[in-house]
Amino acid sequence: MNIDAIRNGIVIDHIRAGKAMEIYTLLNLEALDCSVAIIKNAPSELMGKKDIIKIDRALDVDLDALGYIDPDITINVIVDGVLTQKRHPELPETITNIIKCKNPRCITTTEQELPQVFKLTDRENRVYRCLYCEGQAK
Repeated sequence: MNIDAIRNGIVIDHIRAGKAMEIYTLLNLEALDCSVAIIKNAPSELMGKKDIIKIDRALDVDLDALGYIDPDITINVIVDGVLTQKRHPELPETITNIIKCKNPRCITTTEQELPQVFKLTDRENRVYRCLYCEGQAK
């Protein structure tokens, strides 16, 4: 397999095997007009298997929100072919428009223009609750 090196962009590495498509959808990568490579089940000494996403463009999104999906990932920023930044996102205190409230009585069900905001209420168990109705994210 041959995946070209990235000149300017982002490499999301150490994704738990099988989670790459969830991140692809979350970041709305299908709307990009650039190369996006998804490598699934790549061998990893640390994890056994892992997924990797290579994006041939800098993104204007909150990559810390990825800590909600997989707090063990690594975000590598590449500029002019050189690794300029390596980040490990933590669980964000709030996440907006990443997940949707499942409570049918929540105001976000009828007022769909409201942002879907969830607050971290239990860091140890990774529990997020809706800002409006306190419903737990699933």
